[in-house]
Amino acid sequence: MATLLSSCSSSSLLSTNYLSPPSLSPNLSQSLSFSSTCFLSSSISLSQRLSLSSCSSRTYSLSPFTVKAAAAVSEKKKVLIVNTNSGGHAVIGFYFAKELLGSGHDVTVFTLGDETSDKMKKPPFSRFSEIVEGGGKTVWGDVGAIGTVLDGLKFDVVLDNNGKDLDTVKPVADWAKSSGAEQFLFISSAGIYKPTEEPPHVEGDTVKADAGHVAVEKYISEVFENWASFRPQYMIGSGNNKDCEEWFFDRIVRGRPVPIPGSGMQLTNISHVKDLSSMLTKAVENPTAASGIIFNCVSDRAVTLDGIAKLCAKAAGLPVEIVHYDPKSIGSDAKKAFPFRNMHFYAEPRAAKDLLGWKSSTNLPEDLKERYEEYVKIGRDKKDIKFDIDDKILESLKVSVAV
Repeated sequence: MATLLSSCSSSSLLSTNYLSPPSLSPNLSQSLSFSSTCFLSSSISLSQRLSLSSCSSRTYSLSPFTVKAAAAVSEKKKVLIVNTNSGGHAVIGFYFAKELLGSGHDVTVFTLGDETSDKMKKPPFSRFSEIVEGGGKTVWGDVGAIGTVLDGLKFDVVLDNNGKDLDTVKPVADWAKSSGAEQFLFISSAGIYKPTEEPPHVEGDTVKADAGHVAVEKYISEVFENWASFRPQYMIGSGNNKDCEEWFFDRIVRGRPVPIPGSGMQLTNISHVKDLSSMLTKAVENPTAASGIIFNCVSDRAVTLDGIAKLCAKAAGLPVEIVHYDPKSIGSDAKKAFPFRNMHFYAEPRAAKDLLGWKSSTNLPEDLKERYEEYVKIGRDKKDIKFDIDDKILESLKVSVAV
């Protein structure tokens, strides 16, 4: 039966132990192409002391993210960011580059694929000029040919924000090692944790042994003396091209009920990508503290699924009607019908706080206001959107939708 719901809640729990990781495998060969902008060497450094047991991700608003005048740093690093060309993680590389440049480091962003492709016309890639304007360099190509494109260049730090398995990351890791990189950082995923009866996930919790990210973590821990892995969850931030909060805005602005699977009290974590990039920068600037550690790259607040809907409605200044449903009883696939996991899924950033002195600055209610402004600015509130899956769910619940 459909029920109109109320409030949102946030929480966090305890426990920690920072272990060390898994391993990576094969190779990938391809070719790269330079971007029109100039190209120096840069590198980033992050690391961890968390050991992986066996095996075990969010968005912001379009307001310009300008690079502040470079601050003096005790040691300027040359950082290379190998960035994915799709998915929610792409925005991490963009913000990390800006954060590093603002702190006075030398940054090169190497993005998978072709600079002239349609993918590059969308955020965050369409905003890469901001990186160049801030003094950074951008390059495109295939990771299998990274040694050819970057021939003769040396980076202090290399961050892989592209691969999800060993075959994809190994060429980058092997090249970084052979070229003399002092620190290797990897963007993993908090999705590799096994479900737990004691949320939240903390560094050292059991992971899924067959997860590709786990093999990568193990490999880099064996190859590099100084390495670190970062496990993000859901992200929010300007330039993110993966729908999360937009899914809620789509329904709220059109006066439609928001169907949420289960009780709506499931907890998750949505972090501003600025938080994630500041954590990465802390690791680059304090490589000894980060060395050999696995970090949950998340904010320090949780939010309920009902809470996300209510906060999105508040950001838009509109009412919201929440209806709950049991996916199994109505024959609906929650993975296709809803943008978040239908379970408790959140982690805490204990290692970053304890070892790097990192602090979260995420303010979800304010971040959602900014995201809503961007949502309206790009005209998505006027876009013709189909709600076929919603309609089937609402029909089964006998919930009417105002036309």
